[in-house]
Amino acid sequence: MENKMFCFQCQETAGCSGCTKSGVCGKSPQLARLQDLLIYVTKGLSDVTTRLRSEGKSVDIKVNHMITMNLFATITNVNFDDEVFYAKIVETLKIKEELLSELGNKENLSEAALWNSTSKSEMEEKSAKVGVLSTENEDIRSLRELVVYGIKGMSAYMKHANALGYENEEIDAFMQESLAKTMDDSLTADDLVALALNAGKVGVDAMALLDSANTETYGHPEITKVNIGVRNNPAILISGHDLKDLELLLKQTEGTGVDVYTHSEMLPAHYYPAFKKYPHFVGNYGNAWWKQKEEFESFNGPILMTTNCLVPPKDSYKDRVYTTGAVGFEGCKHIKGNSESDKDFTEIIEHAKKCPPPTEIETGEIVGGFAHNQVLALADQIVEAVKSGAIKKFFVMAGCDGRAKSRNYYTEFAKALPKDTVILTAGCAKYKYNKLDLGDIGGIPRVLDAGQCNDCYSLAVIALKLKEVFELDDINDLPIAFNIAWYEQKAVIVLLSLLYLGVKNIHLGPTLPAFLSPNVAKVLVENFGIGGISTVEEDIKMFME
Repeated sequence: MENKMFCFQCQETAGCSGCTKSGVCGKSPQLARLQDLLIYVTKGLSDVTTRLRSEGKSVDIKVNHMITMNLFATITNVNFDDEVFYAKIVETLKIKEELLSELGNKENLSEAALWNSTSKSEMEEKSAKVGVLSTENEDIRSLRELVVYGIKGMSAYMKHANALGYENEEIDAFMQESLAKTMDDSLTADDLVALALNAGKVGVDAMALLDSANTETYGHPEITKVNIGVRNNPAILISGHDLKDLELLLKQTEGTGVDVYTHSEMLPAHYYPAFKKYPHFVGNYGNAWWKQKEEFESFNGPILMTTNCLVPPKDSYKDRVYTTGAVGFEGCKHIKGNSESDKDFTEIIEHAKKCPPPTEIETGEIVGGFAHNQVLALADQIVEAVKSGAIKKFFVMAGCDGRAKSRNYYTEFAKALPKDTVILTAGCAKYKYNKLDLGDIGGIPRVLDAGQCNDCYSLAVIALKLKEVFELDDINDLPIAFNIAWYEQKAVIVLLSLLYLGVKNIHLGPTLPAFLSPNVAKVLVENFGIGGISTVEEDIKMFME
């Protein structure tokens, strides 16, 4: 039977091989095909921008942003609205034609007009020829997708940095040139491996850019206790990763009587000094993204989704879900704007005023704010704890959470770790253990939360600083082990960045990526020591040896 679709970009892909009937994430075959087509035409546009640069011509910042947003919209659980992708495809082809004119290329100059009159079903038929499986060689396909997913992950960092006014033309140029190269049939497997590792290098630069954007705009994160209970006021729940959207929402809700709570990956916003001045920014509600269906239901008020990760909403609360930026879902209200002062949240604020306060689902506090600046301020204390033997090992358990029961491994792993170990985390993976009472070591909490998945750069900075302090030549000589849960494409660029930094023996779970062919997986195992997970007991024994 012919596949209705094919997608294997996330960890939850069906059978750890590929979604062929519908996406586990909730996307339809039609949507999957439109996303494939958008990536294809974005590669075509990227080929043109790369040629422009090679001729010494500049590329407009709006084109860079379009390509970034095209990529970001196709990340798992960002946008489920067919109409959005239909429009993006046509607009991308229109821009491509305009740029081809600059190059003096008169071919296909009616392409956008032709596609503009093409129905979605006709577009979907075209997509069958350009999707993942259009690359017949399994290993080349695997490496091309590794590069594309890494670039998709990079687009998330760039999107958030761009929203705060931070740009880097060199990163944009690399992303676009790399996309174009994934269509080059002359590139060998070795060429694509080198391109993937180079993506890791540029990924570090993208992470550093976003770190600068966040910290220079909102201050360096501080150790903070975050309330997880509720107050008796109407409220808005904000989820996703976009701090600029949160800032605008907080400004516009001042004095309205409406509280603002964070959900999932927005939790670390509480660590930034700039947001602490808002008395109506009251706490975090709930857990990781995949619990939305229960927690959005009980929140009672409206929810603002600023980026991934959106779970297709239930009808019972769908009218309370608002999307903005790259996010979209058919039937949900979309707040337009570009994360700047023209974005108006009046409608969601007025909606909140008509809703009852959130239903309390837990009480207490959780502690976070251990980004690189804060941890380095504790460097002397940490180094002394390591030298004295009070801390035997650090475990980097950053990454993603998800629905699979196999992810309970990370909760049990955290519980079973020896009490002289410390967990370094970032991303929603922390929800597997950040509410456990794991204690501290000489006042140092045993779970140090650096923030969002967007803040994984902090963990790299901390590791490199410890390498310097202990005067080591090799980062792998540090008492640090990497046991990382992954889910989507931002995790891919983090992995490539760690490999570029020379980190070896990283373990990924709950499964290795389905997009790695056996031969490509073998290369990663042999050259970098990439491994999977087994049982908690066996893995702790292996890591502690």
